Amino acid sequence: MSQKGIVKTFQMPDGTSISIETGRLAKQADGSVIVRQGDCMLLATVVSGTALKPGQDFFPLSVDYVEKFYSTGRIPGSFPRRETKLSDYEVLISRLVDRTLRPLFPEDYLFETQVNIWMISGDKEVMPDTLAGLAASAALAVSDIPFVGGPISEVRVARIDGVFKVNPNRSELAKADLNIIIGASADNIVMIEGEMKEVSEDELIEAIALGHEAIKLQCKVQLELREMVGKTSFRDYEKPVENEELREQIKVACSDKILAIAKGKLDKTARGDGFKSIRKEFEASLGEALTDEIKPFIKKYFGDLEYYIVRDMVLNDRQRLDGRALDEIRPLWMEVNALPSPHGSAIFTRGETQALATVTLGGTDDEQMLDMAHELEYSKFLLHYNFPAFSTGEIKPNRGPGRREIGHGNLAKRSLEIVMPEECPYTIRVVSEVLESNGSSSMATTCAGSLALMDAGVKLSGGVSGIAMGMITSKDGSKYAILSDILGDEDHLGDMDFKVTGTAKGICGTQMDIKVNGLSFEVLKEALEQSRKGRLHILNEMNKVMSQANADYKPHAPRIEKVYIDKEFIGAIIGPGGKNIQELQKTTKTKISIEEVMKDGVEVGEIHVLATEKEGMDAALQHIKNVTFVPQVGDEFEATVKNIVEFGAFVEFMPGKEGLLHISEISHSRLNSMEGIFKSGDKVRIKIIGTDPKTGKWRLSRKVLLPKPEAAPKAN
Repeated sequence: MSQKGIVKTFQMPDGTSISIETGRLAKQADGSVIVRQGDCMLLATVVSGTALKPGQDFFPLSVDYVEKFYSTGRIPGSFPRRETKLSDYEVLISRLVDRTLRPLFPEDYLFETQVNIWMISGDKEVMPDTLAGLAASAALAVSDIPFVGGPISEVRVARIDGVFKVNPNRSELAKADLNIIIGASADNIVMIEGEMKEVSEDELIEAIALGHEAIKLQCKVQLELREMVGKTSFRDYEKPVENEELREQIKVACSDKILAIAKGKLDKTARGDGFKSIRKEFEASLGEALTDEIKPFIKKYFGDLEYYIVRDMVLNDRQRLDGRALDEIRPLWMEVNALPSPHGSAIFTRGETQALATVTLGGTDDEQMLDMAHELEYSKFLLHYNFPAFSTGEIKPNRGPGRREIGHGNLAKRSLEIVMPEECPYTIRVVSEVLESNGSSSMATTCAGSLALMDAGVKLSGGVSGIAMGMITSKDGSKYAILSDILGDEDHLGDMDFKVTGTAKGICGTQMDIKVNGLSFEVLKEALEQSRKGRLHILNEMNKVMSQANADYKPHAPRIEKVYIDKEFIGAIIGPGGKNIQELQKTTKTKISIEEVMKDGVEVGEIHVLATEKEGMDAALQHIKNVTFVPQVGDEFEATVKNIVEFGAFVEFMPGKEGLLHISEISHSRLNSMEGIFKSGDKVRIKIIGTDPKTGKWRLSRKVLLPKPEAAPKAN
């Protein structure tokens, strides 16, 4: 006997039906729901701790999105044949939800909180990432966890054939020239992430506004569900202990000194050392009153004071930490062909942020296999972003990429992928090594990657630059300052961090995290316009170094030739168990891949030959040509005698192509036997004179190429 929970069903503006159910599964979690659209079902749970850890000074929220392979009837292709760590795709969706939820919890709520979102049933046409934010927020809505800024939801907005659509089907997205995810509450935009094909700022704002209207509907539904469940209040929770007397001491003793350092136009290291010395000086002034118990409070209150002083300086004096104007870009220098051996390389430096990008060109066997719940996919464009500790002067263990690295690298990847040539035979890997970081290394990665690709000879449709923007607003919203090319400290103290990439024609990618309430679209439009000017300034400087791709690839880069063959010859090239193709690759020092594709409505074999040496490439192509060549009646060849039999000789006239030279076609004279005529290995010129109508085999002749003997004179 099945059990039903409480179900709330609603219709999206396009008529799509979505249901939220609670009270049936995972009931021991603080909150759990099943969100369903079509056959796609997400189970979201949330659990939050009730005991505050001693010394806890941050909100330990974790969000994990997992697509269970059983949800689409697939078994994982990994060696253990089970779901293991999150894939990059799942990490990116987890980040989308995390970034929308995190700012909306109370600042003094520091209890460990975990959100799990599982896809337990899949639908080929429903994009589950459009439901993940709704599911997480709905689980919070039916709990007593103090998610005071919620509920929220997330939707995708895409422009397809010139028309904006909310949450389009998977098959429709292939035609989209704008594809963004928006996270918001009913009142405020919180998060934006997406890619687009060189669109304008106004078009982006139009998409955001449309998405927010759909989110308002989903937030209203969650409040109605919360009321149906009977949740009328949030739980009481322990507040962090405060020391207001110490806070005031620090304010009186350190405010002027902090402001002096902030106005000193110092570099990152000097400014950090200056702030640190002020704090150490204050600690020393306490003498014996400085105990281990109050040291964490000093660090926290000093950081808070620094935060508010710098914000007020920017708002009231219009002065930034490094002395720049609000819309000023830091000094730029860049270099291409920086490394001799990679297939492409570039260094991009903006102020105290520096990225070294390299490009490697590979073949089809270098494609990345993405084992996903819905299907097995392959990617020919890879971008890997590395952020070592030394880039910020720190010491940390070297580990695999974290969620931040995956997220920032993905923004650069999508931005560059927009301008990649449609016909590119290579698998391309871009690696960005962040060597210094003080503000938006992901945007430096985009710029360095664009230059490195052009240095490698990849024919981009245009150079791509990127800029990180920030904004500071007063509490009452009467003042605001939009900052171009933000520093790391400005990112920390600001109310909005948004990154925009694009070409001279328009925007290619964006990533926004908005922490301020009530941001108007007019202010957002102003911020985007300021970002456009900064982005074009950076692009102009990049163009002075390299404005278009090199005419050819580097001499040491591999070359790829693509040829098409009749489908019937695929087996002959591959050979039994791959014997032929393996031997060909070994002897010519090439990499060869074959797949069946549709070309002009006909199924054919597509062959990619990758080689670093011309001789090997030529030899491999000639072999393929020989194997796939179809001789025609009238063609002549220099053949080699392979085997002699009673009724003629078998000869090879092309590699892998043999035929019978019948005894009657060897000479104009009648031959009674083959004895003494040929021996194995002899060369003989032959001509194809026809095919056997029964067997289809070629009929060969030598005698038609020999002069006819003169006719004997007739007797009188």
